Amino acid sequence: MSQRAERRGIHVDQSELLCKKGCGYYGNAAWQGLCSKCWREEYQRARQKQIQEDWALAEKLQREEEEAAYASSQGGQSQPSAASQVPPPLAPFSKFEEKKTNEKTRKVTTVKKFFSPSSRTAPKKALAWRAKEPHEGKAPSPSISRQSSLETDRVSRDFVDFLKNLQKPGREIHKQCRAFIEGMSNKKDLSADELSECVQDFYQNMSDRLMAHFKGSSERVERVMDQVEQYIMTRLYKNVFCPETTDDEKKDLATQNRIRALHWVTIQMLCVPLDEEIPEVSDSVVKAITDVIEMDSRRVPRDKLACITSCSKHIFNAIRVTKSEPASADDFLPALIYIVLKANPPRLQSNIQYITRFCNPSRLMTGEDGYYFTNLCCAVAFIEKLDAQSLNLSAEDFERYMSGQGSPSGAGMEADQMWAGSGPAAASPAVAQAQRQLEALTALTQRQEQVLSGVCEHQVNLQQWELSVCVYVCICVYMYTHR
Repeated sequence: MSQRAERRGIHVDQSELLCKKGCGYYGNAAWQGLCSKCWREEYQRARQKQIQEDWALAEKLQREEEEAAYASSQGGQSQPSAASQVPPPLAPFSKFEEKKTNEKTRKVTTVKKFFSPSSRTAPKKALAWRAKEPHEGKAPSPSISRQSSLETDRVSRDFVDFLKNLQKPGREIHKQCRAFIEGMSNKKDLSADELSECVQDFYQNMSDRLMAHFKGSSERVERVMDQVEQYIMTRLYKNVFCPETTDDEKKDLATQNRIRALHWVTIQMLCVPLDEEIPEVSDSVVKAITDVIEMDSRRVPRDKLACITSCSKHIFNAIRVTKSEPASADDFLPALIYIVLKANPPRLQSNIQYITRFCNPSRLMTGEDGYYFTNLCCAVAFIEKLDAQSLNLSAEDFERYMSGQGSPSGAGMEADQMWAGSGPAAASPAVAQAQRQLEALTALTQRQEQVLSGVCEHQVNLQQWELSVCVYVCICVYMYTHR
């Protein structure tokens, strides 16, 4: 079987990574293959169309209501007055029915207001009283809250220090950022796409103003926008990361379960050009796994992208060392898939969506950050659609491995020989590394036992010395008092 045939399920043409509109920027699966610029244009066009349709429908309903009211009034004038035909004794009963209807309507309106989102905002006194109570439900632990607060304070100080160098424009930027953050805090009921639209509009407006102020100096504008993004997204992180209005958490669990079910996939099945027996390659693989896992601990989209970029560079280095030549794009994607399968990063879908929604769009459209992020999206999409043909397996074997009823040939034997330290498994780099770690752990255990033994002996000697000192002092005191 040729190398090209082996890679038919993994190979992705580089042109497929670009925007479907042909603008030359990188596309994204979350944007239906479009870049952020084209996606925003499509989104705003569809949104404007929806607004126009809603207005047309509202005007139509209003006309129908006015026509019905006019027809009703004309019918009332053509008939004799009903009030003149009602006997006086029935007048109190009609008022009672009217009062009852009004009371019922008032109760229904009150209940609707109670359950409406706008009524959930408590009065200031109630909020102040509740602030004194301990948090319930999904409140974060004190250590996490304290760490988050410290990071927010640090970022705020760094942002203020950075803006001091800009003098008057810096004060205006800080004022606008604070006003935007306060405005976003009152928009918790918006959908994720609407929140993203608000942030992206702020980025665009701020970038346009900075470009006019710095007279087209894109480098200075980019430097300021980096600080703006860091300040804003650190403050808004809790409200916009994996919001309750989305199914991001559900997708996270599905992706994690999918990766767990694919634990049997080997490096040979993916045709990954990595030789983990080489120490430098093994170190690069470990660093790449660490970087993609560390992405979840970052709060700013730019920092999450930096983790993806660092992971990708370690992968390229591992391929280069293995092949003794520069790595190609065809080698990179299978290796990235292998790293994601080994790492099973936490909240992978939520992090991808967070970057997609709130990152400065210029980074996702061009440059190495955009290229590596697009490849990560492709890797996740491949993992979700991975099938028997992609791994050159029969459908029966694929289903058997997925269901846990079997494992690839030799996997069971290697597992049995793993602890024996001999046979084919002993030559595996993973097994060799596990054995080295086990030996190091055994040596540390022995050393710990020696240290504990020395500590116990030292404690006994110290107690004996303390006792001898007490006896000596008592003897001295006795001899001094009986002279």
